[in-house]
Amino acid sequence: MNDSHANSTARSTGHGAANVSRPAAPGLTPVLHRNIQAISDRRRQEDADATRDERIAQAITNFTGSMAFVYLHVALFGFWIVANLKWIPGIPAWDESFVVLAMIASVEAIFLSTFVLISQNRMAAAADKRADLNLQIDLLAEHEVTKLVTLVSAMAKQMGVKTGVEHEVDELKRDVAPEAVLDKIEKT
Repeated sequence: MNDSHANSTARSTGHGAANVSRPAAPGLTPVLHRNIQAISDRRRQEDADATRDERIAQAITNFTGSMAFVYLHVALFGFWIVANLKWIPGIPAWDESFVVLAMIASVEAIFLSTFVLISQNRMAAAADKRADLNLQIDLLAEHEVTKLVTLVSAMAKQMGVKTGVEHEVDELKRDVAPEAVLDKIEKT
């Protein structure tokens, strides 16, 4: 790669010449590549910021949501059942009524559901942050579009261009009040 291409790549991705990044994948603009990297970096940072207890709960939830966990339970519970039905010679039954097995399964279910809820709460908090970010970006984009409509409308008026939709343009020139929209949605 020649120096001029490296420098243009560095400039287009927002990095200095000393920090030359890989070219974006085909079909991805440098801005999209940068945004994907920023989201990836943010998620890594959120994972790093998780408390020890959150990381433990997530690890347990990840394991219990795997096929390895299913296979382990099939093996353990299968052995327990077969042994206590006295189908394995030489192994005495220790839970013929399966009360202990039921108790173990119940206690395990209580703890597993708690770990899942902890992980879901953390995921919901992250989703709320992303939803707030999306709302802010949407409101900013709406405001910018409103300003662009006002500017283009003024240019058309100054040039004497008739669009035939002036009444719609007047409506588009007004900023949306998000709190009014939310109030209307809640009432409806």
